[in-house]
Amino acid sequence: MNGKERQVKTLVVTGFGINCDNETQYAFNRAGSSADRVHINQLIEDGRQGRGLKDYHVLAVDGGFSWADDHGAGVLLSLKLKSHLGAQIEEFIADGKLIIGICNGFQALVNMGLLPGFGGDYQTRSVALTANECGNFRDDWVRMIGDPASPCVFTRGIEEIDLPIRHGEGKFVAPAEVLDRLRSGGQVALRYAKPAYEADRRDDRPAPYVAAGGEYPHNPNGSLDDIAGICDETGRIFGLMPHPEGFHHLTNHPDWTRRQDMRRRKGLPLLDWEGGGMKIFHNAVDYVAENLL
Repeated sequence: MNGKERQVKTLVVTGFGINCDNETQYAFNRAGSSADRVHINQLIEDGRQGRGLKDYHVLAVDGGFSWADDHGAGVLLSLKLKSHLGAQIEEFIADGKLIIGICNGFQALVNMGLLPGFGGDYQTRSVALTANECGNFRDDWVRMIGDPASPCVFTRGIEEIDLPIRHGEGKFVAPAEVLDRLRSGGQVALRYAKPAYEADRRDDRPAPYVAAGGEYPHNPNGSLDDIAGICDETGRIFGLMPHPEGFHHLTNHPDWTRRQDMRRRKGLPLLDWEGGGMKIFHNAVDYVAENLL
């Protein structure tokens, strides 16, 4: 970690049922950023005084149940952000800065129209996240695959990743023409995945993963095209339903002891203690340090 990384400033929004803000702040700090948790009301007040959002390089909108998901998941959060901070957020984007929306935050970014952001249009809502097809809340771990051709800043170098999910409204839906545009532009940054074949669990080398093809529970919510996360055309705005801050340490993973024991028995190097979700935060901090400082 160098001094330049520590100059990367991240704002983590909190308040009114938003959660995972402590974990997100921790993950950004661990990745080298200087992260602050700021209540949304304070953020709005600071904006009126000409401070706040403009002082940061990364905006993180967290998961949870903002306003108890009244009127729909992320709806009131998106209205509050857009009504009070809409112009500042668009200026933030125009300045080349980064935004990540996690779970409830992803729902809010979609409701605001920040994603998918076709042609730099950050007002029009063209996709939605709706009730899980399984009919209930899902609390589980999922495997995803990344798109190496995606412009997404946050998923660079990610071929496969395990992350936890905790949502009741995570089914990604959009008209066919919107899905085609997302695919052609590489804006589908992460897809839910399944093993290409059944691996031998005595072997530490897992089977390669492919898109889930809509199969439950690999695709836990029925998302079209197995979409778990998308970015805008610049790759600087990213939303995903799984929680990367929930895998900041190896021991967060339910299978960590078996994996380590397998490698130990085979004389292989042990897995790094940093969790797989940290790659997303490192990517963000590295991008800012390289491009905005």
